[in-house]
Amino acid sequence: MIDKKYLILVPDGMADYPIKSIGNKTPLMAANTPNMDLLSKKGLLGLAKTVPDGMEPGSDIANFTIMGYDPKYFAGRGGLEAASIGVTLNNNDVAFRCNFITIKDEVLEDYSADKITDKEGKILIEKLNRSIGARYKVEFYQGKSYRNLMVVRDCPELIQVECTPPHNIIGRKIDDYLIKSSQSVRLNKIMLESGSILEKSNVNIERIRNKKRPANMIWLWGQGKKPDISTYKELYKIDGSVITAVDLIKGLGIYAGLEIIDVPGATGYIDSNLLNKAKYALKSLKNKDFVFVHVEATDEMGHEGDLEGKIKAIERFDKEILGEILDGLGEFKEFSILLLPDHPTPVEYRVHTSDPVPFIIYDSKSTVSDGIKEFNEESAKKGSFGLVMANKLIKLLLNR
Repeated sequence: MIDKKYLILVPDGMADYPIKSIGNKTPLMAANTPNMDLLSKKGLLGLAKTVPDGMEPGSDIANFTIMGYDPKYFAGRGGLEAASIGVTLNNNDVAFRCNFITIKDEVLEDYSADKITDKEGKILIEKLNRSIGARYKVEFYQGKSYRNLMVVRDCPELIQVECTPPHNIIGRKIDDYLIKSSQSVRLNKIMLESGSILEKSNVNIERIRNKKRPANMIWLWGQGKKPDISTYKELYKIDGSVITAVDLIKGLGIYAGLEIIDVPGATGYIDSNLLNKAKYALKSLKNKDFVFVHVEATDEMGHEGDLEGKIKAIERFDKEILGEILDGLGEFKEFSILLLPDHPTPVEYRVHTSDPVPFIIYDSKSTVSDGIKEFNEESAKKGSFGLVMANKLIKLLLNR
């Protein structure tokens, strides 16, 4: 362990576009963010390109690059999520993200099936394994809420199929977005047949009775294989931890050789216990050099098109994550913070975009700063770092 402490703080999807109804400000500009603004005044700013040209702007590749990995080693989302939920993949296996979704009149109404509970999801995953798992030679695994996994063994060619994230096609007919490729017949049959199986389940009958959207279909996307990357210990000689409610980020942390810390009350949604996340991060730093803290609520509000909710999520991140952490870091001799969203999730579009995102690097011992009074998408353009490829940020944070 080394004396200096390092933190990466990621409010997922926080960046956005100017919105007319709030005076052509972004949600980040409109939010009350005294702690981010304080870091902005004392730190160095810039824009980070988290999504390489030609790649889908997903949280998978964006966080992969933020953690310092070269995009050429990215092997897809599914392999990372598999590690998080304890599913072992061989080199030729392919894991697909498997969302529970809500379909109405052949239109995708909800990419999360009204945030289905883990208890309900477990029953439905077991039902899918019994009904179609063996027949199609696939395995279903429960994740968290609507976020599950389907694994196809010894079928590496499936890594090439063209899938569409369900949060990108809300309000659209699903037939236009089924999987495309010569290998897609089995996958599309699985998705379509899941509808007739799930809609008859007692879980969905009860959900409809309680005025909740049913989980009446699965959607496959985000396929991936087992990645081949080095650990933080091997790369940087540091020990660290990851705090997140999202399996994707947990899986990335596992492959990076970092401890995964499960925080009570961390839900990955607007009701998440962010104060607990901050407290557990500070506790982890007593014994480790580094912590990566990820917050999902800002992204979820963007996908839901909820402007008020996104501003609230940003303000909660500023107060309950950053504010609490800054208050607690005083016990450490020296520390550095990298803060940035992984990608924009504009509330008016409800999908990820690949625009560069604003970032701050703050070093507690540095006397050099950009002196920029507010942290947002526009102010960061004036930062001294300029435009930086995101996988270079870790070395800037570590000053290497």
